[in-house]
Amino acid sequence: MLPVSVRRAAATVDAKTPASRDRALDGLRAVALLSVPLGHWLLGGFTLSDGVLHNASPLAALPFMAPLSWVLQMLGVFFLVGGRASALSLRRSAERGVSASAWLRGRVLRLARPVLGVAAVWAALIPVLRALGVPADTVRTGAVLMVQPLWYIAMYLVLTALTPLCVRFGAAAKGWASAGLLAAVAAVDLLRYGPWGGSMPGWLSLLNLLPGWLFAYQLGVDWAHGRISRAGAWLTAAGGAVLFAVLLLVFHYPASMVGVPGAARTNSHPPSLLVLALASVQGGAAMLLKDRLGRALRRPLLWLPVVVVNLGAMTIFCWHQTAMFLTALAGSRLGTVPGLTAVPDSGLWALARLAWLPVFAVVLALIGRWARRFDAPWPSRLWRALAAAGAALFAVYALGAV
Repeated sequence: MLPVSVRRAAATVDAKTPASRDRALDGLRAVALLSVPLGHWLLGGFTLSDGVLHNASPLAALPFMAPLSWVLQMLGVFFLVGGRASALSLRRSAERGVSASAWLRGRVLRLARPVLGVAAVWAALIPVLRALGVPADTVRTGAVLMVQPLWYIAMYLVLTALTPLCVRFGAAAKGWASAGLLAAVAAVDLLRYGPWGGSMPGWLSLLNLLPGWLFAYQLGVDWAHGRISRAGAWLTAAGGAVLFAVLLLVFHYPASMVGVPGAARTNSHPPSLLVLALASVQGGAAMLLKDRLGRALRRPLLWLPVVVVNLGAMTIFCWHQTAMFLTALAGSRLGTVPGLTAVPDSGLWALARLAWLPVFAVVLALIGRWARRFDAPWPSRLWRALAAAGAALFAVYALGAV
């Protein structure tokens, strides 16, 4: 039985939610967002050598964990929801007479404030850690972890800026714009991995960067404008599932959706056709389940955690790696700790890591209570100047560390 205070809070939040609020979209966003820390916490690890923490991946020694990445890599849903939300927001702004540039400026500020905040804090944290005796290589390990998820924000900003073009592209293609993007990625993959792949320049893979991540975003834009029917959603999901199976079983794409140290090929940097196949499955399923999810979230006790996650979305995204690193840093004082600083090379490590997930979550919640101030408009120009200067200093450090 839940405490009365929780039930009362749920009822209050439910009553204050406008009837026009798209609860399903918020629910999908919350699920996609929570998959980011969960994926990093489960599929990332550390080793401890001579008192220094190094990043390590359990996927290198535990390939049976690769299918977990199919569930935990939910960028397809993340960008799908982002495309739909941005397209609807842009249309509402235009109806109010707000220019596209003003709309974009508001979106950029909402995303940039938390990123500048975490970078500025890390700029101050680095000398503090060094003064406390933390080895330089350990500090570098933490900085690399912190930077890893931020490139998604950079890509999301690019896609957001392209929203007006995506709307026009979708209208011209009559709902088939994402199919064109998928074909473009397939063509690049054919050049990369075909019989002549060995003679292709290394930079060729970068051509997949924009169409690869734009695929699900464009799907969301077209969904917002009613260009994808229920039959189209079924085709998106089923077609993606068939393509996913063919790429794995016939063309032997790497099974992991995230990079594996030492592997010759990766699906994620930049995205391969397998990433788009998974995004297609996820996107089609999300579109098909939207109405059912919306009805379920009419229940106050289900709606409350969705609201909490969405309110702290950028805090969770920006600080979850820091929470894991600080926990491991504290644990390293005890030596090799199973599931934390021990080599991630056994099933016992995986079981121990599950036990650490609640600890990471508590540390993140404690950080979040303070760090959420970076999400809201900053109180003064001095704040903005200090944050910008700190972020710039950290960027210089990160360029050498990553």
